[in-house]
Amino acid sequence: MKRISSLFTLFIFTAAAVLAQFHNPVSIQATQKMVSDDVLEVLFQGPIDMGWHVYGTDIADGGPTRAELTLETQKGVKPDGKLRATGKVQKAMDEMFGMEVSYMEGTASFVQRFIITEPEYEVAGYLTYGACNDENCIPPTNVEFSFKGTASPKSSPEGKDLQAAEPAAPSPSPEPSENSEPSDSLESSESSVSPEPSVGGGEEALWAPVVDELKAFEEGNSSLPSRKGWVGAFLLGLLGGLIALLTPCVWPIIPMTVSFFLKRAEDKKKGIRDAITYGISIVVIYVLLGLLVTLIFGASALNALSTNAVFNIFFCLMLLVFGASFLGGFEITLPSSWTNAVDKKSGSTSGLLSIFLMAFTLSLVSFSCTGPIIGFLLVEVSTTGSLLAPTVGMLGFALALALPFTLFAMFPAWLKTMPKSGNWMNCIKVCLGLLEIAFALKFFSVADLAYGWHLMDREVFLCLWIVIFALMGAYLIGWIRFPHDEDEYDEMGEVVQRPRTSVTRFFMALAAFAFAIYMVPGLWGAPCKAVSAFAPPMQTQDFRLGDASVEARFNDYDEGMQYAAAHDMPVMIDFTGYGCVNCRKMEAAVWTDPQVASIMKEDYVLITLYVDEKTPLPEKLTVQENGQDVTLRTVGDRWSYLQRSKFGANAQPFYVLIDNAGHPLTASYSYNEDVQAYLSFLETGLREYRKRR
Repeated sequence: MKRISSLFTLFIFTAAAVLAQFHNPVSIQATQKMVSDDVLEVLFQGPIDMGWHVYGTDIADGGPTRAELTLETQKGVKPDGKLRATGKVQKAMDEMFGMEVSYMEGTASFVQRFIITEPEYEVAGYLTYGACNDENCIPPTNVEFSFKGTASPKSSPEGKDLQAAEPAAPSPSPEPSENSEPSDSLESSESSVSPEPSVGGGEEALWAPVVDELKAFEEGNSSLPSRKGWVGAFLLGLLGGLIALLTPCVWPIIPMTVSFFLKRAEDKKKGIRDAITYGISIVVIYVLLGLLVTLIFGASALNALSTNAVFNIFFCLMLLVFGASFLGGFEITLPSSWTNAVDKKSGSTSGLLSIFLMAFTLSLVSFSCTGPIIGFLLVEVSTTGSLLAPTVGMLGFALALALPFTLFAMFPAWLKTMPKSGNWMNCIKVCLGLLEIAFALKFFSVADLAYGWHLMDREVFLCLWIVIFALMGAYLIGWIRFPHDEDEYDEMGEVVQRPRTSVTRFFMALAAFAFAIYMVPGLWGAPCKAVSAFAPPMQTQDFRLGDASVEARFNDYDEGMQYAAAHDMPVMIDFTGYGCVNCRKMEAAVWTDPQVASIMKEDYVLITLYVDEKTPLPEKLTVQENGQDVTLRTVGDRWSYLQRSKFGANAQPFYVLIDNAGHPLTASYSYNEDVQAYLSFLETGLREYRKRR
């Protein structure tokens, strides 16, 4: 049964990965509208899938793909101004490009106005737009339009949507519909259009689809790169709940609460039942808190949190406040009137409502300790971009918090084995405070990258983390103390000036000092993989010993394949984009690893293909895909068509390893900053290539 469940789970994740790569998340259609007798508007509107966004028109060069209009035919009309984004446009600082970008979520809407100068008019062209989510970007997509008509008020009354006088050019649909299988559509493409020399550079076999081969590798690969999602949020919440249990606000309450349930019950079974109900109430309260966060922010805001500079500064300040509270600077407490009101209400009621209100009282009383942990947890899981992550995180937190109340009620003898409250709880609070301050720097670095302040470059970040974890070690060993630390007394009742260090604190101090020393080589450019997910990217560091950067040998597929065949080397194709944020993240976090860089430089022919390259082709090419004509105008269009037709994917970043005949060597790889997973991907391809030789 477990084997069936595992296979089913693998099937679901594999299918989801394929759909995520090939599904077109935006569907924009073009219509025309007569505003007056001599004014025409061409409207571009369509829905955007949840989690995706379409960029606006006012993005500077060097940023993501902005929306642009290209006119190929204009008779009897002249443009009145530029293309405008008329949907709900949002703006945010982009940490990778270091500029403010505009985008739309939910619905994309653009309009171009024309002045009609002749009784009969004709206008044709295409809209180019870019879309991304938190993990991938699709290549620049064209929406073609062609409209003819007259300016007669009788044939085109004001405000009425018109149909083109003759059929418009078919709108390209590079991606298959949700109801079609990618392999079917690509087989159709292969049979309709052979890779002509102008498209495939004369090497038809190299452009032949290998979708089924790639899919076979992915179905047989049980170690596909994992994605941070609900499981990560749940585990983070579970860890936070276990830590909250050990704080002075929660741990002493456990025996008192369990004893209360057992004593007031008529029998032991009822006491256990009440304790279980109490635990369930705690879960419900914190899960509702997670849902409340989701409802307040909504899907759009949660997806924008990870790159929005204002939010990241707010999170940084919030974590600094929480950290100062844990260090003993002040107490974060809710108004006592709230606690008293809820406690009084729980005493005047009975049954399930009374138990629920008691659980709510616990949440209020313990807020000074659990509040900073919950705040940090919600910040972390919210910035993953997953809509339900706050709820799932709170579920894990609540389960860890509620579990002891249930277990100790079922096995009351365990209460005698509980460690007594003491200074060790305050030690946990201080360590958590230092950790909150350390993570606050992570969010400040995001805002620093977005605004280009250069205040938190990589070496500055590492210096601060080294100091923080060295201070943690010094505190654990007993060299420094904070306001909440209690005095220790000897047998004579006198205060011990330097308390004895327990074995547990000694080993914790050892780990803190070791981690601080581990980061020291990072000041000279060492990768420090353990902190690569938190530290600013390597390119922000001014001083580096050695150069681990990786550059492509070729930016042309056919030329790169010819070189690989002549030198008998496997090929790595990097489908990327100038406006692809996550492509830059992969290059900064993964490609800079010395082992990764060595393999990519020495063992592979790296071909980087930019799907948003604007260089025009010598002549436009028309291919048939999904039964419709698709026009390839630029070099980027050609590489995007190669990715769709040969590999059945259209999202970037997208990495695929192939042999000299164009056949895949292993499963493809997308956005995942796990260096070890990427190394395994490269090494698997090498082993397969050598085996085929």
